[in-house]
Amino acid sequence: MKRLIAALAVLTLAGCGASDGGSTDGVTGTVTVFAAASLTDVFTDLGHRLERDHPGLTVEFDFAGSSTLASRLTEGATADVFASADTDQMDVVTNNGIVSRAPTLFAMNVLEIAVPPGNPGGISGLADLADPAKRIALCAPEVPCGAAAGKAFDAAGLTAAPDTLEPDVKAALTAVQLGEVEAALVYATDVHAAGDSVEGIEFPESEDTLTGYPICTLTDAPNPAGALAFVQLVTSDAGRKALTAAGFRLP
Repeated sequence: MKRLIAALAVLTLAGCGASDGGSTDGVTGTVTVFAAASLTDVFTDLGHRLERDHPGLTVEFDFAGSSTLASRLTEGATADVFASADTDQMDVVTNNGIVSRAPTLFAMNVLEIAVPPGNPGGISGLADLADPAKRIALCAPEVPCGAAAGKAFDAAGLTAAPDTLEPDVKAALTAVQLGEVEAALVYATDVHAAGDSVEGIEFPESEDTLTGYPICTLTDAPNPAGALAFVQLVTSDAGRKALTAAGFRLP
């Protein structure tokens, strides 16, 4: 774990964009941000803030599983910024030569078990998510939250028994909120954002799921000034405060 945190810190120092925030003069037009689904709430708020700071700017988001977004970018989709829920999917984009600068790690997250209010399934820990008698939702293994779940089960010496594999973490959380499953393995930040609609259960192996979130501007960004302004905001003191308030850890 210490080695992982040290690696995250090194990559953060190599990151793109200024980390002290501040406005970029003349930022106008539309900036398109491809971002992991788990960033939906905090990035939407930061986008509104950037629009207030730059009245001529519109921030548009495409939130989805990081693997889906990375695939779309490598297949030619156009965007200004990419923010992934893990470094593996950022590597996919970086290795295709479509990032303009080295990515910046701006946040970290761990998994938590989400259950409906009152915990009707009696879920107490990760072992219950390996019980075929329980109705469980996990993220698909190619999605960062799914890959992290695999690490948790490996660390616990358990075999997962999901009833559904969802395309992103928001879909897994929604299954809990709708009562379709008794539990789902999602990010701690998703439990935080869901408020009273779910309850969260921490588990010891969650530290083995620690993952870093990198962000960067893209080489063919239609609005490079807007892209840089968004990255600067995310990595500024204001952005870090917003991320912390949303339950993210900081590198």
